[in-house]
Amino acid sequence: LCRGGLAERLCRLQNRERSAINFWRHQCISDAKIPSDKTGVLIVKILEMFEECTIQVAICQQLEQSPAMLSSEDAVISAGEPILKVLFARETAAHLKSRPQDVIHIYPPWQKLLLRNADVPVIMNTYFSQKVLLSEHSETREKTCSLTKMLIKKNIISLAQTFKLDDLDDELHQESSDHQVACAPQIPDNCDSKQHPLAQSAVNDSLLEMVESQGAVGWREVQVRVIIQRVYCLPAREGYRSHVQGNKPLLSNRGLFCRLCLLVQDAYGMFSEVQLQSLSSADDIEHYCRRWEGKFCCLAGMKILQRTTRGRALGLFSLIESLWPPVVPVKVPGQSQDSEMMTSDLPPPSFCYILTVQSGEIHVEVDEEEQISNLYQPPAVRGLKEILQINGCNVRCSFWAQVLYLRLQTKYSVPINQREILLFVTDSTLQNGVHMIPKVVAVSVAASCVLSMEVTEALSVVSRLVFFKDALWGNGRIICVERTVLLLQKPLLYSAAGADLSELTGPVRLDELDSTTQANSICAVKGTVIGVNESTAFSWPTCDRCGNGKLELCPQDREVLYCNRCSEVVISPVLKMQLEVFLSCPSRSQSTVKVKVWHKMSFRLFVLINMLLSLQSYEVQSVLGKEVGLLNCYVHSVTSHPNCVALEEIVLL
Repeated sequence: LCRGGLAERLCRLQNRERSAINFWRHQCISDAKIPSDKTGVLIVKILEMFEECTIQVAICQQLEQSPAMLSSEDAVISAGEPILKVLFARETAAHLKSRPQDVIHIYPPWQKLLLRNADVPVIMNTYFSQKVLLSEHSETREKTCSLTKMLIKKNIISLAQTFKLDDLDDELHQESSDHQVACAPQIPDNCDSKQHPLAQSAVNDSLLEMVESQGAVGWREVQVRVIIQRVYCLPAREGYRSHVQGNKPLLSNRGLFCRLCLLVQDAYGMFSEVQLQSLSSADDIEHYCRRWEGKFCCLAGMKILQRTTRGRALGLFSLIESLWPPVVPVKVPGQSQDSEMMTSDLPPPSFCYILTVQSGEIHVEVDEEEQISNLYQPPAVRGLKEILQINGCNVRCSFWAQVLYLRLQTKYSVPINQREILLFVTDSTLQNGVHMIPKVVAVSVAASCVLSMEVTEALSVVSRLVFFKDALWGNGRIICVERTVLLLQKPLLYSAAGADLSELTGPVRLDELDSTTQANSICAVKGTVIGVNESTAFSWPTCDRCGNGKLELCPQDREVLYCNRCSEVVISPVLKMQLEVFLSCPSRSQSTVKVKVWHKMSFRLFVLINMLLSLQSYEVQSVLGKEVGLLNCYVHSVTSHPNCVALEEIVLL
């Protein structure tokens, strides 16, 4: 808001008004009685109620000053007392929960409006109102009535009718029996919605209208029909407190304790994120994606958790903007809804409501048998080569890629399940590309990206073709963040947009080490051995069954090794070794290249390692000058002072 402008002044005035109303109500509750000062108090008895333009209108009869213990049933009304039309704002009506025959005390500053050609005065500014509940009989009736639902008549007034336009919609002239809605609890999941009263309620197609009419308290009256654009999981805080134990894979608990979420869009192009029930794991996310994405659903029992903007939720709005503009024209508020009047030439939404289910009232009815909606925008699948050439920041992208290597970032102050994961991937567009295009790219998987157990187990064992849906591209990096989904099965609806998505047929090639190689990448290295770091050479036995490197002496036989993880004696331990060698590489002639060879990975240096670690004497000079073929290595660091490249030999999945 512009500082000192009318909007800012109005906002401050509204805040002061809300504070005054809340303070007054709190004071009435704490005093446990109706304020004794009756000066200027208007006492009315409700005869009839209906709703119009989100305002509750009560046809009332004004009462004279009544005794202090007067109940609503005993109020004596004389025939000469005037009839009033009292307007209650949505928040006031929700606070009063009034019904016909209730007696209401309206405290100043209420105002009376006299309309031309109208005999009934209108009472406005009724924020300071209180329902009379003094007698035991009244309290008993109130408790009984609260258990039953009440139908509130809604008068639907169209703007076309108000401004006397020609294209009136005949349906708007129908009487309000079709627009009565039940103020009752929502449908339980196990109820038949076709037989439940809520199923007969009015179904809206505007999220914004629902928010404005129902407020932040909750949608207890009507439903809104939306299209499900995306299904994903968001992490729950409970998941961050879990720890990896025993021999679980590094990623085994990345998908624990998450919340199922929907990104929905209405007929006007408005988006909302719906946070549903918590899940113990993200294993069913692929199932929900396949069943729900692109389908219509009706939401009920929702409440507003937050109204957010791009500045507050950059990740959410990057996903929303990837779905804009809509593939088909959307409705425009305030205009005729004929198809020829619809337009898609609109800016993307500037705000979004985060919705959540009210406790015990989850009601999301998805029509899974219905065909995919025309409003649905499946992810546009691109090749990695095309993604690397995108100009822009925080752009959502989807692609298929072969995962070649996985590495957990080593930040020891951060719990394992909160560390960033690097996935090194490639596809045919990179493998068949020109020299300037890298053969392999790194995809960072942030801790906020929820992974299913199926994906984590697959990535820990073997190279797999993985679908990355709605990853984030920016500043030369591909990042999997919140609302990014990794899948193993190929979705049928996702379009390739002409990208080359053919599977890899030949062996995978890595970029060779050169002057452009950066840290936290993988490359192929070849060169000549010019030195060996003897002080770092060591070996240790491991279990031949589980790979456990912490073997102990067997209590019964001190000459035999024992594995606590397998609870078995290790008969044939596998000897693992580590060694650092220095290479001279023609592709990086000015740099010192240090390669850590370990875990019995390098069969090309097998003879060298055996010579250095054997109990027999050896001569280092005998291995210097030997040629080393192409080694697959991870680049730890690249420094210029001193000019050194630190590598570690790896085994691709």
